[in-house]
Amino acid sequence: MSIEQLEDIAQAMVAPGKGIIAIDESNNTIKKRFDAVGVESTEENRRAYREMLLTTPKLSDYISGAILFDETLRQSTRTGVPFTKVMADAGILPGIKVDKGPVPLAGFPGDVVTEGLDGLRPRLKEYAGLGAKFAKWRAVIAISDENPSGTCIESNCHALARYAALCQEAGLVPMVEPEILIDGNHDIDVCYEVTEATLRSLFAALYEHNVLLEGTILKASMVISGKDCPEQAGVEEVAEATLRCLKATVPASLPGIVFLSGGQSDEAATAHLNAMNQLGAKPWPLSFSYGRAMQQAALKLWAEDMSGNFTKAQDTVYARARDNGLAALGQWKG
Repeated sequence: MSIEQLEDIAQAMVAPGKGIIAIDESNNTIKKRFDAVGVESTEENRRAYREMLLTTPKLSDYISGAILFDETLRQSTRTGVPFTKVMADAGILPGIKVDKGPVPLAGFPGDVVTEGLDGLRPRLKEYAGLGAKFAKWRAVIAISDENPSGTCIESNCHALARYAALCQEAGLVPMVEPEILIDGNHDIDVCYEVTEATLRSLFAALYEHNVLLEGTILKASMVISGKDCPEQAGVEEVAEATLRCLKATVPASLPGIVFLSGGQSDEAATAHLNAMNQLGAKPWPLSFSYGRAMQQAALKLWAEDMSGNFTKAQDTVYARARDNGLAALGQWKG
């Protein structure tokens, strides 16, 4: 794939008023979600649930792409149509989660590093052949009195850069996700410091690995108070701090930034995104790549009626996509 094609896909991922739906939960994670609503996590139930999400009528009005799990990329609808064809026909780009998850970083208690680089080149080639247009790799940065270490940040950003270079070699747009966890009692200032250090390290590593920024998307955390912090920053403070941090660290040549919800409530994630997009001109579009904040309500409705009547659940998916699409334009009214 040419440089121009990579750039075109990246631009399409952050088209005005559109974002990414993240439905790439591993089998262990989706089991926890299903357990919470009383559904057995079988392969068929996982397939049926993701079919409900991906066949939501007019989803592409506000959704440009979907991040899938390996199992989902290979699955089809009840009538045998591959999900990748369903998405392509709807104008939704298929993406694929390719990391193998975090493991403890030896020598640094409390820190983790994401694995999955071994054998990644042939896996990316296969995913591209199956129809994927972009990929995602998630690094995890935890905040505590002792964490993160500089080694943790550097190791994770180095892995993100190696992954990104391999993606572009395979013709896939890399989505780089250094998630700063919301867990902890830290305040918004500490979150800002860790986010700034992480993003500076990330873009230095991407540069060192000759990654084409114009064909890369950043999936970022918002600068926000830890969930156990006694003083929670308000919507405007989160928006201003996040945008200030991004302007200080992210090159203007990047096509766009999508945010993860990271444990925020549905409404808070939307409100924060909306507030950022009301703060005036920015070098790049700010949009969303939400998982739980897009699915939570729909999952409960789907679990109540798995017979194939998806209307109520799909209406909820569409409503969440619409709200966040409007927030990506700064036009959400609450």
